[in-house]
Amino acid sequence: MKLWDKGISTDAFIEKFTVGNDKKFDMYLAPYDVLGSIAHAFMLADVGIITQDEADAIVQELRRIYHRIEQGDFSIEDGIEDIHSQIELELTRALGDIGKKIHTGRSRNDQVLVDISLFLRSILFHIIDEVYELAKILIELSEQYKNHLLPGYTHFQIAMPSSFGLWFGAYAESLADDLAFAMTTVHFVNKNPLGSGAGFGSSFPLKRMRTTELLGFEGLHINSVYAQMTRGKKEKLFAQCIGGIAATLSKMAMDITLYMSQNMGFISFPETLTTGSSIMPHKKNPDVFELIRAKCNVVQTVQYSLHSLMNNLPSGYHRDMQLTKEILFPALYDIVDCISMMKYALPQCNISSNIMENDVYTYAFSVDEVNKAVQQGMSFRDAYKYVAQQIQDGTYSPSLSMEHTHEGSMGNLCNDMIREQLEYHYSSSHRETISNAEKRLLGIE
Repeated sequence: MKLWDKGISTDAFIEKFTVGNDKKFDMYLAPYDVLGSIAHAFMLADVGIITQDEADAIVQELRRIYHRIEQGDFSIEDGIEDIHSQIELELTRALGDIGKKIHTGRSRNDQVLVDISLFLRSILFHIIDEVYELAKILIELSEQYKNHLLPGYTHFQIAMPSSFGLWFGAYAESLADDLAFAMTTVHFVNKNPLGSGAGFGSSFPLKRMRTTELLGFEGLHINSVYAQMTRGKKEKLFAQCIGGIAATLSKMAMDITLYMSQNMGFISFPETLTTGSSIMPHKKNPDVFELIRAKCNVVQTVQYSLHSLMNNLPSGYHRDMQLTKEILFPALYDIVDCISMMKYALPQCNISSNIMENDVYTYAFSVDEVNKAVQQGMSFRDAYKYVAQQIQDGTYSPSLSMEHTHEGSMGNLCNDMIREQLEYHYSSSHRETISNAEKRLLGIE
C-alpha cells in the first residue's frame, strides 16, 4: 500500500531501492505520527471538513494504535511503503471510509516534517536531562577533589599546576554551554510545519494555529514554502547541538585515557570498568573511554554528512531528504549512550594523591615563583629572568604552596556560578506545555 497509489505497480527493483532503510527508521517516528494525526483529526472537525463523530472515531482508534506502539505490538507490514501508510491502513481496516479521511488537508511532506519535529523534540529533552545530570556529577567531583593538585600541560609539555577541581569544573562549564545551545535548538525544533502541505499550502480552510496549540509547539513555521525548507535544516542544527556535546565528551575521554596510563597514573578506575589483554596479564585498558572518544568523534561528523546531503538543493521536497533519518537517528542514541556511560563511570574514579610532589613536576611551579617575586616589588620581566636564571644555575627551589584567589582559579572555583548557569539553561524549556498537550491528545487526565 502507498498513499499515492494510482493502481499502477512500481517495479520491485525500483521500490526496494527507493524505500531503502526507511522503514527501519520510520518506526522511530511511529508514536509521533499518531500524535500528529490526532491533532490533525481534531482540527479537521473544528473547521467542518469531517464531523465531530468521525473525528472522535478516528482519535479513539489512533489512541489504540499509540498504545500498541508503546507495547511493541506494531510494525510496518510487508508491501506497505512507510509508517504513514501503515497507520492509515490500520484506520481504514477499523473504520472503513472514515479512516480514509485522515489524510485530508495534508501531504506526506508535512506529515513527515511534523513527525520528525515531534521526535527530535522528545529525544532532545532526554539528551538535555542526561547532560544536566552529568554536569551536576562533574560539579560534585570538582568540589570533592578541589585540593588535589594535577599537572597542567600545553604542547604536551608540563606547564603549570592545575587541580582536579579545575579539571572536573571545566567540563561541567563546557556542558553548561552545550546545554545553552541545546535550548536554542529546542526553540527551533519546537515549531509546527503541519498544514504546509507539499510546501504550497492547501485550499482547505485549515487552522494551523489549532494544531500548533494541540501539539504543544511554541509557534508556527509560518510560510508554507519555508516550512518545507526546514527539512534538513532542523536535522543539521540538531547535529550541531549533539556535536558540541560530543566534542566535550570526546576531549574528556581523551584526557582520562592519558591520565590512566602508567606514565601519568593520575586517575584509575575499578578493574570492573576496564578490560584486559589476551597475552599481557598486567593490562587494564581504558576501552570504555576509547569507545566514548570514537563514538563522539563520529557523532561530530554527522553535521558535515547532512550538509553534504542537503547542500545546493533548491526549495521544495526532494527524495534526497529521506536519507537524513539514517544519517542522524543512530547518532542520537550513540550520544545518549556515551553520556550515560560517563554518568556511570566517573563517580567510580580514583584520584591519585600527592602527584605534584614528584620531582618531574618541579618546574611547573616556576610561574608562581615569578609572581611571588613580582609581589615583593620586582618587575615581571626582571622576575621572569631571575627565576629562569635560577633554573639554569640549578639553584631553583620552589615552594609547593599555592595561593590562587581569582574567579575560576584553583582556590576559587566558582562552581556556584557554573551551577547557576546550568540551572538557568535547564529551566528555560517548554516542557510542561508539551507534556500537557500530549496527555490531552492521548486522553490522559
